[in-house]
Amino acid sequence: MKFSRLSLLVLLLFVLAAATTVLAARTPPLLDPTVALTLRWLFLAALAWMAVQRRSLTFWIVVSMFVGAEIGNDYPALAVNLKVLSDIFLRLVKTIIAPLVFATLVVGIAGHADLKQVGRMGIKALVYFEVVTTFALFIGLAAINLSKAGMGINRSGIAADMEQLQTVEQSTSDIILHIFPENIAKSVANGEVLQVVVFAIIFAIGLAMVHQKHRQPLLSVTESLSEVMFKFTNVVMYFAPIGVGGAIAYTVGKMGFGPLLNAFQLLLTLYAALIVFVLLVLLPVALIARLPIKRIVLAIAEPVSIAFATTSSEAALPRAMEAMESVGVPRRIVAFVMPTGYSFNLDGTTLYLSLAAVFVAQAAGVDLTFGQQLVMVFTLMLTSKGVAGVPRASLVILLATVASFNLPAWPVFIILGIDALMDMARTAVNVAGNCLASAVVARWEGEFIDNYVAPDPVIDLAETDSALAQPVH
Repeated sequence: MKFSRLSLLVLLLFVLAAATTVLAARTPPLLDPTVALTLRWLFLAALAWMAVQRRSLTFWIVVSMFVGAEIGNDYPALAVNLKVLSDIFLRLVKTIIAPLVFATLVVGIAGHADLKQVGRMGIKALVYFEVVTTFALFIGLAAINLSKAGMGINRSGIAADMEQLQTVEQSTSDIILHIFPENIAKSVANGEVLQVVVFAIIFAIGLAMVHQKHRQPLLSVTESLSEVMFKFTNVVMYFAPIGVGGAIAYTVGKMGFGPLLNAFQLLLTLYAALIVFVLLVLLPVALIARLPIKRIVLAIAEPVSIAFATTSSEAALPRAMEAMESVGVPRRIVAFVMPTGYSFNLDGTTLYLSLAAVFVAQAAGVDLTFGQQLVMVFTLMLTSKGVAGVPRASLVILLATVASFNLPAWPVFIILGIDALMDMARTAVNVAGNCLASAVVARWEGEFIDNYVAPDPVIDLAETDSALAQPVH
């Protein structure tokens, strides 16, 4: 792997800053703390210049995390006042959730009104999606309750700034009744995400049942709204580095570096849970379906790698569809199962959301019962349907849902600092899960071709000669 001079400079400054900080922190100090402070800020300046060169929003979020942590450590009085930046970002995110969830769910359900024509295959695919994502949800819950990554954060510095976080005692009837909206405008205004989801699902079913001439205009409007909200989210996410920087500065200024250590513990928990999910769920499913595991692994290696590197499921979709056709899944099944799975079969995202939601509760010191955890993560699983294409979609969903369960937002910003690393793994698992789903449905339908040999590409020699004759740029 080749490194640019700027990358090597940043790495060198990081090592020097870390070494001098350790020496200056000794008792008695072995180095003047001013030297360590200067080297840390030089490292941050070089890192920011690298971000300017790369023009990557994800990289800017990482830079903002480092800068925010440094400001919180060096200037805690100033850092406390930067909380307003994270509050602005939080308000902007909250404006997204209701129209985004409503539009994407309506388009996802009513837009697939042809499921009646697809019939048996559609039902089997949806049943498979929900069973596998439910396994992902429970593995995520088990992992975070075992690792307790959010436990142990000292909240004394922010207790006075937060609302009362005691969970409200509710009967089973109250919880069930609270799921259903009585006034959709009130549900939107109060941020009741699950009520918006229920309204959107019933609305979409009603829309799918009406005649085409009545359904199509409204479907076009909701599809346009969905696309606009995608762009709206893109615009809001440009403010993410500033919001994250302010949140991290405030957190470190109030509580020190403890929460960041918990965040890395969460990162390790996620990777371990995803490995367990692949080995204990996806692999047995492939074995039960009698699929050629080696061929499938080799075929999906490229699209999964693309998803891991780009953190985008959509970037890997065309290659993933080609890969599954090459191992014997008929094109009509691939064309139906994989795009539908991108809305309804987000294995990695579901597992991540269950981890993150309970992490927020643990960090806030709120002791949720297993039943309360289930209600929260099932809400997250429902609201995440259809929004996989939105950058940082999980952040939008997570922030809105934890707020509706009377949990604070500051632990979410801690998660966002390492979200890029988490996003890589969960996106790769999303793509792998959808590839496997298409093969499973094909086998279930009795249409998987075991000895399929992909046809060699047809090469036009005249076109090839013409291309070779072109000058190389």
